[in-house]
Amino acid sequence: MSVTELNKDNFEKEVMEANVPVLIDFWASWCGPCRMMSPVIDKISEEMGDKLKVCKVNVDENHELAEKYEIMTIPAFIVIKNGAEVGRTIGVQPKEDILKLI
Repeated sequence: MSVTELNKDNFEKEVMEANVPVLIDFWASWCGPCRMMSPVIDKISEEMGDKLKVCKVNVDENHELAEKYEIMTIPAFIVIKNGAEVGRTIGVQPKEDILKLI
């Protein structure tokens, strides 16, 4: 399953209406730790297949989503199930710790 880029126009449909948990990676192109986490997030997307939807939010291009979720530090990872936040962590994390949020 591929990683979906989120913006204010597709957020509701892709996240709030999803029938599986959604892992959202808040990132920016200038962020070194974000670039370090990118292959980890891609691997999670590959391994979880249809059991998890993996999405990314570029905070520079989507200020309103970053503000809505009070993102102060990136990378930030949020898991949403049935329209509600169920887990959150920030910074470089081992894959296992990200999976624990789900």
